Amino acid sequence: MNHWLILVMAGLFEVGFTTCMKLSEGFTQIKYTLGFLFFSILSLYLLNKAIAHIPLGKAYAVWTGIGAFGTALIGILFFKDPISLTRMLFLILLIGSILGLKFVSPE
Repeated sequence: MNHWLILVMAGLFEVGFTTCMKLSEGFTQIKYTLGFLFFSILSLYLLNKAIAHIPLGKAYAVWTGIGAFGTALIGILFFKDPISLTRMLFLILLIGSILGLKFVSPE
């Protein structure tokens, strides 16, 4: 499987574990606490697989960027987090930075 696809999947699972962490209400809701554990282990496992072939700094920046963007989007869409033009601009810049890291240097 493509190592970049594995890294993107790891970032998406990071969004899953942060969302479950929010829904777990301080880890008092067992269903969401188990979801947090499942998604965090899966995310870190896939990140570990990706860094075997993608430089660590680049992989970590992409992983956290995907997680930050996805978690911010979930917050806006489902948790009524504030949205503004400047916030959207910086989220778009974050995606541009992630894409830039992918295409700027070869593996």
